[in-house]
Amino acid sequence: MRSSKLAGLFAKYDGGVWIRVVGAALTTITGFMIRPFLVLYLYDQMEGSVMLPMLIVGLQPLCGIVVSWFGGGWSDRYGRKPLMLAALTIQMLSMIGYVFASDVWQYAAISILNGLGFALFMPAANAQITDMVEEDRRAEVFALMHTAFNVGAAVGPVLGLLMFQWNPAAVFLLSACTFLANALLVAFKLPETAPRRSARGTRAGGGRRPPISWRMHKPLLLMTLYCLPVGLLYAQVETTFPLHLQTRFEDYRTLLASLMTFNGVMVIALQIWIARRSEKMRSYIVLAIAQLLFAAVALGYGYSSWIVALFIAEFVFTIGEMAFGPHTQKVISVLAPAEQRGFYFSVYGASNLLSRGLGPILGGLLLSRTNGEVLFTVLAALILVSGFGLYRVVRGIEAVPRTESERSTLSA
Repeated sequence: MRSSKLAGLFAKYDGGVWIRVVGAALTTITGFMIRPFLVLYLYDQMEGSVMLPMLIVGLQPLCGIVVSWFGGGWSDRYGRKPLMLAALTIQMLSMIGYVFASDVWQYAAISILNGLGFALFMPAANAQITDMVEEDRRAEVFALMHTAFNVGAAVGPVLGLLMFQWNPAAVFLLSACTFLANALLVAFKLPETAPRRSARGTRAGGGRRPPISWRMHKPLLLMTLYCLPVGLLYAQVETTFPLHLQTRFEDYRTLLASLMTFNGVMVIALQIWIARRSEKMRSYIVLAIAQLLFAAVALGYGYSSWIVALFIAEFVFTIGEMAFGPHTQKVISVLAPAEQRGFYFSVYGASNLLSRGLGPILGGLLLSRTNGEVLFTVLAALILVSGFGLYRVVRGIEAVPRTESERSTLSA
């Protein structure tokens, strides 16, 4: 009985989806071994400077914005696989580079390289999911991918805590190996899903990067803008939040690893269940609830002085992200014309890159001049304001139902 249920689960999705799930789980295990401790590692390497680690970490996504802007269009034109392979190779090389870096400029250059790889990968990867999955099941599949990412969150931080204390170079080398393994899966097991080439050799709608027009792309651009504050909260979790914990708790490294592991375990346990329960709900309602939860989390991070309160805040954060991520990606996938999916995801992805780039710098400045309570209170206010805007935009998008063929016709 159990084996038949398992077989049914695997048969439910395209084989390419499961290849993406395995690849994501591989790379995020080592990714989460590094991410919670990279700022602390750089903080130690740079003799207690707060702003230098923030600038180095911020360079990674900021430099990726330009590449992401073009990368989605390239994936529409040249295919998903070439862009994904190039991105994974770049990220593998950047992990190797961290092993040999010793100066500030070297860490900065490697962070830029890593940011370019990430920026190339995500628009093509999200567009590929949209290519493979019908519209009414996309939120569930994006949720499945989010679950795969959190396999790393469940085990990576604890392993990273141990390995960074033993040998940081080993963590970076192991991460490079997982990027290589993911690249091999993409190269030999993943089918190309982009629209077929026309007789002239270019993909339909992919001959050039579409111009950005406020009139044509207003809902897309507004969604990108209104999602920035949530991205800023994510950016603080990996940068200023560890330094804030350091001022309140003695064993802050273990606490940070425990919080992230707790988050990953909760996502693995609940993500698919929440996705199925919310699949038929209006996305603007789901996203409004998620924004309220994120605002509460920001205040919890800023003011909690008890470990139990921090874990409650982390659980609320988990519920919010399980609702937020899949439904924003679903809205973009529905909004995007079939031949411009990579382009739409690259524009929307600029929100994540910009927040991850500016977040450490702005958060570091605010933390160094005030304290963690002020930083996270400001974040909570921004999330509430942007949440109202996001609610209105997504409600407007969902008030005008269109088929994929209609969206393609309107964009032509």
